Amino acid sequence: MSDWKSKQQLVDLLCQLVEYPSITGSEAEIALAEHIHQRFMEKPYFKEHPSHVKLHPLPDGRELVTALVKQDDTQDTVILLSHFDVVGVDDFGSKKSLAFYPRGLTEEYERIKEELPEAIRHDIENGEWLFGRGIMDMKAGLTLHMSMIERAMEGEFKGNLLLLTVPDEEVNSLGMLQALPALQEIKKQENLNYKACLNGEPMFSQYPGDPRQYVYSGSIGKLLPGFLCYGKETHVGEPFAGLNANLMVSYLSQELELNEAFIETVGEETTPPPISLMQRDLKDEYSVQTPQAAVAMYNVLYLKQSSKDIHNKLLEAAHRASSQTSKHFNAKARAFLKEKPGIHIPERPVRVFTYEELYDEAVQRFGEEEVERRRNLLISQRETGDREFSTLLVQELASLCKDLAPMIVLFYSPPFYPSVSSKEDKYIKDTLQHVKDYTEDRFKIKLEEVEFFPGLSDLSFIGPPTSETKLNTLLENMPLHGNGFELSDERLSMLRMPILNVGPRGKDPHQWSERLELTYSFEQLPEIISETIHTLLKS
Repeated sequence: MSDWKSKQQLVDLLCQLVEYPSITGSEAEIALAEHIHQRFMEKPYFKEHPSHVKLHPLPDGRELVTALVKQDDTQDTVILLSHFDVVGVDDFGSKKSLAFYPRGLTEEYERIKEELPEAIRHDIENGEWLFGRGIMDMKAGLTLHMSMIERAMEGEFKGNLLLLTVPDEEVNSLGMLQALPALQEIKKQENLNYKACLNGEPMFSQYPGDPRQYVYSGSIGKLLPGFLCYGKETHVGEPFAGLNANLMVSYLSQELELNEAFIETVGEETTPPPISLMQRDLKDEYSVQTPQAAVAMYNVLYLKQSSKDIHNKLLEAAHRASSQTSKHFNAKARAFLKEKPGIHIPERPVRVFTYEELYDEAVQRFGEEEVERRRNLLISQRETGDREFSTLLVQELASLCKDLAPMIVLFYSPPFYPSVSSKEDKYIKDTLQHVKDYTEDRFKIKLEEVEFFPGLSDLSFIGPPTSETKLNTLLENMPLHGNGFELSDERLSMLRMPILNVGPRGKDPHQWSERLELTYSFEQLPEIISETIHTLLKS
């Protein structure tokens, strides 16, 4: 008997999944993994084959889930990929308590619809939209994949399906990085041939009100560079006796924020320019001492550039910011001296370092044993997140070499997403063309292929990379590498296969108005995904 097939059954399953408030890093993230495992174990197929559904632990105690439905006469296997963690709910404001209850939240929005923006009010009145945190991103995709696994148990597909759903996609993708060796082990144990990985991330609008429907043959790449601006502190009564770190970070912002030099266009797809995700000074409390240090981190998206090329552009921007800071300081000093004859103010050149260069300088001065001792002490006392702790590790090195200040130090923090694409893979090209033809013939819906899924996805760790650049430069300048975050060329090349993304229709991911359209997502899309799997397995 099918439990996850009809539109109503899919809505019921989705609401059950959403009701687990599986915010990344929360206890509910673990609880949902165990709930998914339990739902599969209730099925007769998995009662007969209990080793085919597994919880795989991460080093931090979280878990990912795999569920394999295997045929006796074939090795060919399609992986169904999803994540079950979600972002927080502070953006819901007074409706925060309803964020994980889709039916209740939708009813509440219906009650106050006249207070809501027109686009949201229109969808409420349409009656085919359901609101809630994670309902679009991406528990609807997981729901559809669980439905496909149920179909596989009933013998619908002439091949094997392996569901993989992971935690932590919204932060560092540690779930997917841990999944790679797990997938290798399952492949070996069960003698599988992984033909493709099908993701179920929702389609993203390219502009507000975009009516088009999309499928994707790749996923965009991302770097998160950070810049520690380490100045020379002084009393506000003697402003030219030092150099304010906030001045340095302001010129860095002018050089990097929305900088068109980082925009990349491939075909009709264009990356957004860099934008700051964090910018602040590092003073713990108010005083009349100028801030000694400030930090800024930037979201940098890319398609086919190498990480080394982006690294060089970042360094060039830091050098320009350095030059502009010095010019600003010197010009203001000269203006001040006009009123103070006989006083000399030394110029303040701003040096630029990479994290690797600053680390080497600290080791040369104090020895590797002392530098590592200080770093290990910080690690043992760690209470902050990855971005904050990366900054702290860089700040510690800068304090050891503070006579080199003022300085700007380029470093990287997790997450890192390689750019991947199967657009030129004939197998994926033929599959997507068939799926588009099928969808137009069957439902009169035109699907448009986009090469790079713009919302970031775990496909980055399993698909063919668009650039074969080694990660040396990135990892050597990532303070957390080897200190709580593990990444390597070997890990990233562990498992590569053709990829594609066919997902539900929704709006406003990561917003209080996140919602899922139900007619396409749960009436038409199940048949489209089924046809996609059939095509992948017979090609």
